[in-house]
Order: sequence, then C-alpha cells, then structure tokens
Amino acid sequence: MSGLFNRENAFSSHSFSLVKRSRGLSTGPLLDIVIRINPGLIATTFFGTSTVFACFSLASLYAADGKFLCLGGTLLSVCSTLFWMALFNIFFGSYFVYQVNLYLGLTLMCGFVLYDTQSIVEKCRMGDTDYVYHSMNLFIDFIGMFTRLLIILTQKEDRKKKNRD
Repeated sequence: MSGLFNRENAFSSHSFSLVKRSRGLSTGPLLDIVIRINPGLIATTFFGTSTVFACFSLASLYAADGKFLCLGGTLLSVCSTLFWMALFNIFFGSYFVYQVNLYLGLTLMCGFVLYDTQSIVEKCRMGDTDYVYHSMNLFIDFIGMFTRLLIILTQKEDRKKKNRD
C-alpha cells in the first residue's frame, strides 16, 4: 500500500498527467482535420494502432531475454536522423523528405515498442516498479504510432476524394 502513495509515484503521476495533456493539445488540431475528411478514420487508426502495438509488445515479451535491448542505440540514432531531416525540411519543404520522415517515424515507433517493452521487463526484474513511468513510455510510443498512422491514412483518404472529384 505504501508503494502506491510515495513521493516518487506522485511526481511520476504529475509528469504523466503533463505528458497526457500536452499530447492531447498537440493532437487536437490533427483530429479536427481528420474529422472533416472522414471521421471513421479515427476509429480505424485506433484499432490498427492497438493491434500493431499488441503484436510488437507480445513479440517483445516472448523474445529471448534482452534480445531487443540492443536496439536502443540504433533507435536513438534514427530518432536523431529524423530530427535533422525535419529541421532540413522546415527550410526546404520537400514532400519526399516529409514522407520518408513519416514512414520512418512509424517504423521507429514500432521499434520503440519492442525496446521499451523489453526494457520495462528487465527493469522490473531488477526491482524498478515505477509503473507510472513505464506506462508513460508506452503511452508516448502508442501516441507516436497513432499520430503517424492517422496522417498516412488521412493522406490516402484525401487522395481518394480528389481522384473521385
């Protein structure tokens, strides 16, 4: 009982709340655009993201101990590359670079689900039971996947509408 209400969990809980609110504020305008194009895409994306998330989490849980922990360096290198590509794209506005960033970002989020799930399991084995922080990591992965998949599906739906008109 004391583990639920200690100061560390209170700080983690407040930081998790801050992350949820900031992600909600940043995702709101995207959802507004999607609702105008096709409101059904939100449910489709949610179920698709949930399925992919569950599959990668299960793959990580059933993999050999520590197999995906070696992905950490590669994932952070790709994350850094995506940052520099996005910064480059602010000044040059290339549609191709944007699409590469979008699809590579989706792949990166899938990799982070593998890595974070196995990292959480290993941390729990070593005694780290900060479930709020662990759930925050997975929440960020889920929202990153959801956002990118929603953008991809919205682009495809928008192209279909333009081809019909």
